[in-house]
Amino acid sequence: MDEQSQLLEAATDFAHYPGSHSDHSATQFLNRFPLPLIINALQTQFDVPGLESTLVQCLQRLFKTKLGASLIPQYMPFVQVGLQADSQAVRSLACKTVTCLLKNLDNSHTVAAHLIKEFNIYSLLLDCLINGNEDVAAAAINAIKKLASFPEGMDIVFPSTKGGDTDLGIIASQCSSLGRVRVLALVVKLFSVSTSAASAIYSLNLLKLLEAEIRSADDTLVTLSVFELLYELAEVEHGAEFLSKSSLFQLLSSIISDDSSDSILRSRAMMISGRILSKEITYSSIDEPCAKIVISSIDGRLQSLEDPSNRDEFETALESLGQIGLFIRGAKLLLSGTSPAARHVIDAAFDRQGPERHGRQLAALHALGNISGETRSESDIILDAEAEDNLLRLLYETASRSSKLTPSGLFLSVLQQDSEIRIAGYRMISGLVSRPWCLMEICSRQEIINIVTDPSTETTKIGMEARYNCCKRIHKSLTQSSGVSADPAFAVIAAKLQEAVGMGPYLHRKRVEAQPIVMTADRF
Repeated sequence: MDEQSQLLEAATDFAHYPGSHSDHSATQFLNRFPLPLIINALQTQFDVPGLESTLVQCLQRLFKTKLGASLIPQYMPFVQVGLQADSQAVRSLACKTVTCLLKNLDNSHTVAAHLIKEFNIYSLLLDCLINGNEDVAAAAINAIKKLASFPEGMDIVFPSTKGGDTDLGIIASQCSSLGRVRVLALVVKLFSVSTSAASAIYSLNLLKLLEAEIRSADDTLVTLSVFELLYELAEVEHGAEFLSKSSLFQLLSSIISDDSSDSILRSRAMMISGRILSKEITYSSIDEPCAKIVISSIDGRLQSLEDPSNRDEFETALESLGQIGLFIRGAKLLLSGTSPAARHVIDAAFDRQGPERHGRQLAALHALGNISGETRSESDIILDAEAEDNLLRLLYETASRSSKLTPSGLFLSVLQQDSEIRIAGYRMISGLVSRPWCLMEICSRQEIINIVTDPSTETTKIGMEARYNCCKRIHKSLTQSSGVSADPAFAVIAAKLQEAVGMGPYLHRKRVEAQPIVMTADRF
């Protein structure tokens, strides 16, 4: 009992030490309590209050040291037993120990792969993933992800022969809905490891598992979880390349167009579509009609979403069009045809019908900023002739239907609203002002110039920077436009813009001299 209390006290101190442990402190601890003694206590004295959790935390920190990690190969039977333990805390420890092993073998991947195979660690990790609690499942995914980060580990995770105990497709088909979601989460995490891992997943048709789960639509919560995984997949640098090769676009389009689907499912489908079509690499893997199908489905959905109760879905649709418009080819598609999908963005950007439409207008202004090229390189801002003609036509038609009559009136009305709307308005003008017609509209309104050149207009850092960037864009467009800059009428505007650019983005106050203050003396 005395030794047990000493171990508990020392393990508590080691586990809760505020800094990182060195190999020296790890050696001192192990000299007092050898690793076999700690493991034995963990296996046989689990009923002692607080002992198991303390030893688990202690071993986690011990194995993170270089000395501790070097001892793991000698105690692989303990890791093997730990992965099958009834205690979730011990299973989590075993999974994390595998990760420590893989991280600290000094790039000796062959040794690591040999140990994983010899002790059947990978299949036990998969069991932890499916049957463990949330912490155990997360630890198992991290260990498997680390295993797949080197070629020898890849051979274990993606064996050349199908149909074994570790075939992820078979495992997903045999477990519960929670287990399937966890297997799909593993697929997504492995997909992000490397292009080689992503290629292996694609060739093994594991992406089809996600599509099949969405098509089944038996459980809305499960479907939403899979959508979240798809969104995560679309965020991966090489994700769009492989996703665009699948039948995912057709599936997403059908969900967006399906009036019987839950609104939240349609919204997630639109967000994922926008994310994938915002990547340049996507367009090298799909043909244009495929992208147009997705845009058409979002366009059709926006036409049927005038009901105020559909506000969130409407805003999501606008945001997804904005994502598509980030890349020049996506922007061209949004502004092509006789009835471009971008008309919804432009209509909503200048619609001020009540506070309930604030979010809609904000989303539309940011989307218009993306489509017009605010985030693109200078060479990619201007689109092809058809797209530019449609952009010009839509803005003037919108202005003619309003009380403002001209685009400059619309721009001014945006800059006279609250801070959030103004920031989005700065982004929109920054993208549009590269067009000569827009530059003329802005320079024709002194009020717009006054707002973008006044450093006291904005009080937040993001607002100041957005205003300043807008001011720089207008000034640059003005100086590069020979037809406008040569006009003496614009000389005053150019000088004012030049002065504002030179002042910088942040609030600039003129120098104030110190002044004496005369006050009545305080008396007791």
